[in-house]
Amino acid sequence: MRTSIGWIALSVLLGIASFAAAQDYPNRAIRVVVPFSPGGATDILARLVGRHLNERLKQPVVVENRAGAGGNIGADYVAKSPSDGYTLLTAGIPQAIGQSLFKSLPYSMERDLAPVTMLATFPSVIAVHPSLPVKSVKELMALARANPGVLNFGAVTGSPNHLAIELLNVLGKLKMVHIPYKGGGPVVVDLVAGHLHLASMGLPPAIRMVQAGKLRPIAVTSAKRSAVLPDVPTVRESGVPGYEVTSWYGVFAPAGTPDPIIRKLHSEITASLKAKEILDRLSTLGAAPSGIGPEEFGRHVAAEIRKWAGVVKASGAQAR
Repeated sequence: MRTSIGWIALSVLLGIASFAAAQDYPNRAIRVVVPFSPGGATDILARLVGRHLNERLKQPVVVENRAGAGGNIGADYVAKSPSDGYTLLTAGIPQAIGQSLFKSLPYSMERDLAPVTMLATFPSVIAVHPSLPVKSVKELMALARANPGVLNFGAVTGSPNHLAIELLNVLGKLKMVHIPYKGGGPVVVDLVAGHLHLASMGLPPAIRMVQAGKLRPIAVTSAKRSAVLPDVPTVRESGVPGYEVTSWYGVFAPAGTPDPIIRKLHSEITASLKAKEILDRLSTLGAAPSGIGPEEFGRHVAAEIRKWAGVVKASGAQAR
């Protein structure tokens, strides 16, 4: 009986301590780790939100790039940081894919990171070189089936754009060959030059090349058409049931971060996402703001990890 009372008392004290910590939070600078190089969509998003959080929380929000190993170096660093809300991670679909793509990782996305909120979602577009005699996904699949192992596509290994084509391979029972790249920029350059047959890529670089007549878009990878390319159908409506690849990025804290701090961060980040500056920037990227709560975000992360584990296994994709 005394033991039970002791545990109850301890739980109450811990709850009071967590609440008190949240009331005082933040009282110093917050560091947001971006596990990729500067200049990418994740980095841009983190800096935009960080600037608005700075204003709302009245404390410095410092964005720090810790790139390497497909985004896993920065993620592992945050996973092993103190659970006090002062070290956060901006990460997303690359880490979800990496949970199965890499044979061994020093951290678990589900076990070691606490979801705070999803920031935004980003569709991609599948584009081909104009010399390739296809104008739709249906025609691409027919050409790929007639020439197994001949068509190639470029992508950073393990990236959403890599797995976007691997998923098409799996669902369509195709054999298009992956050519690994270290960055998305060189993929666009080589596709425009005709060294590649096709690629999945973000909307901003694709739109510029499409408008210049240097690339032909055949489908967007998301469940719905993009407002940026309204005349381009989705892969799903092009005859591939169950296909959807939507990149997403969000904010995570180390596991064990007190719930009141998670809730406060979610509230402040969601408010920041409504800022006109952020909405306008997301629009230019063809992205949509999110702001879903920690529980829903956690369920989404778990579902994505399972989904991509299946695609990685079926496609035989490996980290290089």
